[in-house]
Amino acid sequence: MLVVVYDGVRLLDVTGPLEVFAVANEQGGEYRSRLASPDGRDVVANTGTRLGVDLSLSSADARGATLVVPGGPNWLHTISDAGLLDEIRRLSGQSSRTASVCAGAFALAAAGLLDGRRATTHWELAEQLARRFPLVEVDSDAIFVQDGTVITSAGVTSGIDLALALVEKDLGAETARLVAKQMVVFLQRPGGQSQFSVRLSAGQARHELVRKVLDAITSDPAGDHSLDVLASRAGVSTRHLTRLFHEEVGTTPARFVEKVRVEAAQLLLEATADPLDVIARQVGLGSPETLRRAFTRVLNTTPGTYRARFHTTGVTSDPSAAPRRGEPVSPA
Repeated sequence: MLVVVYDGVRLLDVTGPLEVFAVANEQGGEYRSRLASPDGRDVVANTGTRLGVDLSLSSADARGATLVVPGGPNWLHTISDAGLLDEIRRLSGQSSRTASVCAGAFALAAAGLLDGRRATTHWELAEQLARRFPLVEVDSDAIFVQDGTVITSAGVTSGIDLALALVEKDLGAETARLVAKQMVVFLQRPGGQSQFSVRLSAGQARHELVRKVLDAITSDPAGDHSLDVLASRAGVSTRHLTRLFHEEVGTTPARFVEKVRVEAAQLLLEATADPLDVIARQVGLGSPETLRRAFTRVLNTTPGTYRARFHTTGVTSDPSAAPRRGEPVSPA
């Protein structure tokens, strides 16, 4: 495992994957991690934390290893460093697979390693990645994307998701499950980057009436939240409430209610073994079929598939994760 580091690198982009591989070693893995910087000197991460470096990039040999390129807040500076990009390009050519975390995708793209490939990065940066590198097919919602032997991941903690997926490929799903359990993280994080709490993602509405309606819905997902009832509680017409929702939340009341109920169902699917009909009633969706349709609309998956995601990282079931042109994917 060869990790590229430089001054200003985001600390968790580096330490998240390293911790996964270290815990995997406790379960029988044999990963050996090395940190390489442009000049072989220690670097200072974005937090001010000093990272000890093992060797310089120019002296590094990545044959048979996994190359990991973390990101950093100042990715514009990173992609303007021609020497750094040259070394990333060289080492990627030697490695068995190349992975990026968060804004590290910009370095891979600038080195030409993502041309014609699917890739992801932090959701806030996805549009900039697509605009600056039009040859890259950017997926702004994925937690991680594997295209051939190149794997990109989303924001910061998604480096943990990516590393768990690599552990599953190398050592099997059971070992990956043990690592995730030890680290108290999801084996496969449900949903995509749009999975953030429904209430939080709605933001802090400016209108007090809308805030009260949002809070009422999220505090009781199974309650009666029909448009007529919501409007009556708020003391406004259904038309006025709908308009306020569009302006403040960017969606309809019914759509928001559905998302809240699906989120509540997600929690029950994760925490219990209750059958789908029980869960559907508990969250206000009534029946397993209504629950299934809501899951499909909101998460583009089914309740059963969602529950099953806690048994695998999903990397082996994703057709896009298959190696291209017969290239092998081997341990670091």
